[in-house]
Amino acid sequence: MFCNTKGRLGKVAESRKVIPNDQIQGPVEARGARLDGTQVHSVRLPGHVLAVETIFGLQDEKLTIRHDAGSSAEPYVKGAIMAIERVGSFVGLKRGLDSVMEF
Repeated sequence: MFCNTKGRLGKVAESRKVIPNDQIQGPVEARGARLDGTQVHSVRLPGHVLAVETIFGLQDEKLTIRHDAGSSAEPYVKGAIMAIERVGSFVGLKRGLDSVMEF
């Protein structure tokens, strides 16, 4: 999901305000990266299956959209079943669940 979110955001518009990594506080390995025009930070925690949090912000404002998948693999299983059910209709290679879903 992460790759799809940052890719979709990058297609809409690049970040207007870019903070160079040398000006961000904290350990270098935790400072994130700029991918497809979007500043990205990734967190790995024990016992944490999947969550995606997208934060849009400018000076004195912030909009947060968050999705928590839960504590089991059930969301992955549902996605795999959806792809399996639709595989007969595919032409060519499909990569990522978003290429299978109908938006």
